[in-house]
Formats: sequence, structure tokens, C-alpha cells
Amino acid sequence: MRTQFVIGSRGSKLALTQAHLIQDQLKQQIPAVEIRIEVIKTTGDVRAEPLSIIGGKGVFTKELEDALLDQRIDLAVHSLKDLPTIVPDGLAIPAICKREDPRDALVLPLKSKSTKSLEQLANGAIVGTSSPRRLAQLKSLRSDLTIKDLRGNVDTRLRKLDEGEYDALILACAGLRRLHLDNRISLALTTDLMLPAVGQGALAIETRASDIDCIELAARLDHKFTRVACNAERALLRELGGGCQLPIAAHAVVRDKRARLDGLIAATDGHKIVRERVSGGLEEAEELGSLLAETLLANGGKELLEW
Repeated sequence: MRTQFVIGSRGSKLALTQAHLIQDQLKQQIPAVEIRIEVIKTTGDVRAEPLSIIGGKGVFTKELEDALLDQRIDLAVHSLKDLPTIVPDGLAIPAICKREDPRDALVLPLKSKSTKSLEQLANGAIVGTSSPRRLAQLKSLRSDLTIKDLRGNVDTRLRKLDEGEYDALILACAGLRRLHLDNRISLALTTDLMLPAVGQGALAIETRASDIDCIELAARLDHKFTRVACNAERALLRELGGGCQLPIAAHAVVRDKRARLDGLIAATDGHKIVRERVSGGLEEAEELGSLLAETLLANGGKELLEW
């Protein structure tokens, strides 16, 4: 195995924190390797428009994948929820790393002391999110809430919240925890209440399919049960043809050699949600995703996706 590698990462504080986390874990595995990080700007980083306008599929990953194919970098670290379910020819995902907390977080202003649940938010409260998935589920739970688009890095989002532009935010627990901002999680929303995005909380390492050294290096961080769970979730999303701009959610749990997969399709305004669950053996993970997709579509999800 060669001893020098380049990790490609987006330039945000969270992305770089995640890249350094992978860098440190790889060096723990093989101390002799030299690994540096190169920042790659993606479409999602340089354009300020809402994701619904610029398109959700690959806006945070395409330039990293191009850099892999051009051999400018050797490994790309992605938030798995940003990574399209179809891997480009010539690339592979040898590692899906152990998952952080997959839940969404209710985040309140620092000055807020009493509100500790969605039910306690004031009538008409302004909640920030750029996710159709979160919007639909929020509206289903609290139709009175005012949902306001939210862009920018985590620090920017928190500053806007604390300055009074929003009454609350919905952010991923995983990102806040990786940035050591656990204190900003006012409430971790249960998956029964708010089903996460496909792959939320997991990091993926992508490499060239022909680069055996990189595949062997990255595979040391692959986490079997996280991969099984995320493969089931991604199979569901792939079957539905969705990306992060459709109100689709899924979460799989692996326990006692069994996988349980929950999924939903929602109307964009949250007026109706179709939610179902399937379970099966670990070896059936991708089949479970396909089965659940078919069940959701048959039970009204098809009409919601076309709504």
C-alpha cells in the first residue's frame, strides 16, 4: 500500500470537522500513512439560492466526485444523506462509517428557557428549515407554524436564530454533536415524531473503484450494521427516484440480526403522510428498501409524489 493520500472535503466548518475525523481515524489504523485534506468547492457551497431552485441531487458531491475521477484527490468524505443513491461509473463507496445520532434536533434561541417541545412553540412560531422532509412533517404536527427557508453554515444559522430571525430551527443532531454544540440541542426529536433523512448521521468515504490501496484503506472504517441500515434506506430512496428535495424519509435499525425499516412519503404541505414499516434479515436490507417503497406507493404515496 502506498503511504500518501489526499482527502477531498467541502470547505464548511462541519465538512472539515468530518474530514479531520476520518483523517484521524485512518491514521490510527495505519500511523505510517500521510494524509492531507484538500478543499473542493461544490455547487451547493457557492450558490445562495434555495436547494429547491438549484436542484438537490449531487449539489454537495458532484465536484468531489469529479476530483476523484480526475485523480486530484484519493478519497472523498461525504455526509451520506447528501450522496445520490446511484454511484457514478468508476467510483465506489468502500466505507460507511459508524453512525452518529440520526435524529433531528429542535434548536431554540439561547435566551429561551421554557420551551422544550414542539407543542410548546407559540402559535405561528417561525421555524427555520430548508428541508421539504422536515417542512412536511412539521406542518403535519403543527399546521400553524410558519416555515422559513434556512441556508448557511451551522454558525450562521445559529446566529440568525439568536438574533431573532427565527423562533426555532430544525437541525441534524449529528452535525451539532460533531461540532461540539450538544448544548444547542434543546430537544432530540424521536424518530416516531420526525423521521430522518436517508443516511442522516452517517459519513461515507468514496474512492475510485480501481484504486485498490484507497479501497483497502477506507474499508478499515466500514461499520457493518451502519452499512446494512443505510443500504436499506438508500434502496428505498433509489426505488422512489428521490433526492433531498422530495418529502421522503427513512430510518433503519439493526438489532438481533434483524433490520427494521420505517419510511414515509409526505405531501409537500404536510396535509397527508403515508408511513409504513417492514422488517427482515440483515442479508435482505436492500430488498427491504424496495419492498417498503412499493408498499408506500401502493398505499397512497404515488399520488403524494405527483401532488
